[in-house]
Amino acid sequence: MHVSYHAWESRHLGRAMEYKVYGDRGRPVVVFPTSNGRFYQYEDSGMIEELQGFIESGQVQIFTVDGIDWETFFSKDGDFNHRISRHEAYFRYISEEFLPEVFRANRAANVGTEIRPLLTGCSMGAFHAANFLFRFPWMGDGLIALSGVYSTRHFFGPALDGAIYFNSPIDYLPGIEDEHLLRDIRRLRLIICCGQGAWEDEMLEETRALEGVLRHKSIPALIDYWGGDVSHDWPWWRKQMSYFLGKWLAA
Repeated sequence: MHVSYHAWESRHLGRAMEYKVYGDRGRPVVVFPTSNGRFYQYEDSGMIEELQGFIESGQVQIFTVDGIDWETFFSKDGDFNHRISRHEAYFRYISEEFLPEVFRANRAANVGTEIRPLLTGCSMGAFHAANFLFRFPWMGDGLIALSGVYSTRHFFGPALDGAIYFNSPIDYLPGIEDEHLLRDIRRLRLIICCGQGAWEDEMLEETRALEGVLRHKSIPALIDYWGGDVSHDWPWWRKQMSYFLGKWLAA
């Protein structure tokens, strides 16, 4: 398997950002890490090994982006505006620095063919992937979100001031009336899954809430709930990702 490491100074974040690429061709898959996670987490957790068949067969090329959750959603800083401003800078890094490089590298890998990425993540990574794609649907083709929350209330309480609101999908999706934006969201292939076992209570509640919002806005999505033995942890996420990646690619 071809693996490469990359890093450069982000102009939006004012700090070095790192990522890794697994595979030499195929559909680009952008992976956001779990809470406070780093770009190497997907490999360390065994997920790259789990998806090795998809990678080595040239079906997917995986890009694992770095995170800055400790500065934003999980920061203890009481200045909510500063924290959400750093997150907005992170999303500008993703949209204006990281993804253009993904597009460039993947075009080269696929002999000039541009393929929009699938975004994915587990837990906090699911939140980031879903939130980014709902806000910038023209930058991707779909989503596999596993065991995520989909509001900001777990990080900022009831506050929805300014940019906090625009990072809380359960709150901002119902208010979208722009038909062009809704059309872009509706064309995405969305897969959202949550277990019903240990440590999944908050994620299960918010997945159900998101399901209701998507249905109300006529946004098609596959929402799947796994059993009471399915916990909020990597052994189950590995099984879910392998299963759903196969379904997403086949569709």
